Amino acid sequence: MSHASLPTLKDAALAQDGRIAVLTLQRDDVRNALTGTALVDDICATLEWADACEDLSVLILTGAGSAFSAGGNIKVMRERSAVTAPFELEEYYRKGIQRIPLAMRRSEVATIAAVNGPAMGAGFDLANMCDIRIGSTRAQFGESFINLSLIAGDGGAWFLQRLVGPHRAAELTLTGRVIKADEARAIGVLLEVTEPEALLSRAQEIARQIASKPPLAVRYAKRTLRLAQEQSLGEHLEACASFQAVLQKTGDHLEALGAFFEKRAGNFKGK
Repeated sequence: MSHASLPTLKDAALAQDGRIAVLTLQRDDVRNALTGTALVDDICATLEWADACEDLSVLILTGAGSAFSAGGNIKVMRERSAVTAPFELEEYYRKGIQRIPLAMRRSEVATIAAVNGPAMGAGFDLANMCDIRIGSTRAQFGESFINLSLIAGDGGAWFLQRLVGPHRAAELTLTGRVIKADEARAIGVLLEVTEPEALLSRAQEIARQIASKPPLAVRYAKRTLRLAQEQSLGEHLEACASFQAVLQKTGDHLEALGAFFEKRAGNFKGK
């Protein structure tokens, strides 16, 4: 197994414990805004590292301080809108925040959002890009772009519709209203709601369940989930046949069979 060195981050902290890593956004001074900070670079660098690190199965994303992420920095937004030409703004989105959804979509590791507080605009979208979301009772969510006469420039509509369906996604997008943790769970945004002090430990518990599984199977399973959203059934079955053929020839598959028949935990090597 290869072990990649942790990337150097500016506005976030990254820690690895076995097959699990935790990325903590650390710009509470601006409620972990994704623009006007180095967080886009930090998130993308972390995802690139995670994919290259074969020793990793799960990445947890969370925020330090009161918010998960306020999304765009409104002060910076106002300053930029006043002086920047449209074509420059277009490039700003392409070369800036749009790197996150592309990196999240490519990601080979399982991702868990541990939503500690408000997740607004692009912060809501960031959570929705993750495979699993759990939130504390302090979590709130808003697809709030329309309140600023904007739309989700980070592909939020693409993710939200796949998460809650077109009907609910339209209501949240067109009203810009904020929902609290219990409603977020009821409509499928959150898997679970915890007390604030239990949030990270619960996220890590879920992560450990995933990390205990054969590492290659975790990455291939994530690929099938991603591809299933975009392929026809025939195309998907072709991909599944190829993936299954690869996995059946791994040492971890033989180890899993042995562990099953011998009624013991498997000792998986990612090979």
